[in-house]
Amino acid sequence: MWSAGRGGAARPVLLGLLLALLVPGGGAAKTGAELVTCGSVLKLLNTHHRVRLHSHDIKYGSGSGQQSVTGVEASDDANSYWRIRGGSEGGCPRGSPVRCGQAVRLTHVLTGKNLHTHHFPSPLSNNQEVSAFGEDGEGDDLDLWTVRCSGQHWEREAAVRFQHVGTSVFLSVTGEQYGSPIRGQHEVHGMPSANTHNTWKAMEGIFIKPSVEPSAGHDEL
Repeated sequence: MWSAGRGGAARPVLLGLLLALLVPGGGAAKTGAELVTCGSVLKLLNTHHRVRLHSHDIKYGSGSGQQSVTGVEASDDANSYWRIRGGSEGGCPRGSPVRCGQAVRLTHVLTGKNLHTHHFPSPLSNNQEVSAFGEDGEGDDLDLWTVRCSGQHWEREAAVRFQHVGTSVFLSVTGEQYGSPIRGQHEVHGMPSANTHNTWKAMEGIFIKPSVEPSAGHDEL
């Protein structure tokens, strides 16, 4: 049985943060390389299944019981915004380009919880459950994901993968869909190998102007 939580208290603060990024000088400017930068707020599209990474104040009815993470086809759902952040010790200053191979946290804007995975089976496919965890953007070490991409920095037009630091799985979608109360939404889970089910692309969002010039890089995807 699914359960709805009460995470509404975090929403005004996080919506205020999102609006603050829109003020002049907040850096919604594009650069030549169109890089994804730390502090940016964006939606992520699974390039194979064409669904956006999504969460909401509804908890899993099995496994960890934490806030569920799904994939949705709609492009205009506010519950699909995620903020790019560094780990608890920093390492991702606002406006700095995200490097290929860098570990980041993806914080769900409307609930303040971080993209997370752990050794629980996912409800539909029996892969590894992916949830949203923490309070006001603070969770634990299982919130860290390494950005796997080609070149030196994460480019907005490029496909990337997210590999979990703690368990090595890749953030994936394989097409299973939920019934009520989130009918039609796709299961998001972790898979042990890189494949067509775990490539993602930056879509709609607010991209902070890079604070440093990018340099030529290496191949990592």
